[in-house]
Amino acid sequence: MIWKRLTSLEALNRQSEGTLTSHLGIVYTRLGDDELEGIMPVDARTRQPFGLLHGGASVVLAESLGSVAGFLCTTGGDRVVGLDITANHLRAVKDGEVRGVCRPMRIGRGHQVWEIHIYDKKNHLSCVCRLTTAVLASADK
Repeated sequence: MIWKRLTSLEALNRQSEGTLTSHLGIVYTRLGDDELEGIMPVDARTRQPFGLLHGGASVVLAESLGSVAGFLCTTGGDRVVGLDITANHLRAVKDGEVRGVCRPMRIGRGHQVWEIHIYDKKNHLSCVCRLTTAVLASADK
């Protein structure tokens, strides 16, 4: 298991209340030994004017998963912030929900790299993102 912090899905979802994550309807659904999953509805909040899932909404899902996963790999007062994110939009999504699966590519002391795959309701890969985060050490260290 890669996680250094003890948590639950309920705690992760509670922590998101009142944030962009909750506004877009993102819900963390699975915390595995080395991956974090979440879902996001494809609805009026997340569609672009042409009726498709907005690419920016996919990026919000990816960065939310990667940042939370990164935080769970730290200890004490350390924080995690995004440095860079790329997204390749592979398949349009019109309705239902999408599911993001976040896995580590590298977990270092100062930087982390996460890969997030986003799937549609038929389990087709719709977007691939790569997020690089920085670990900001607490002042206590």
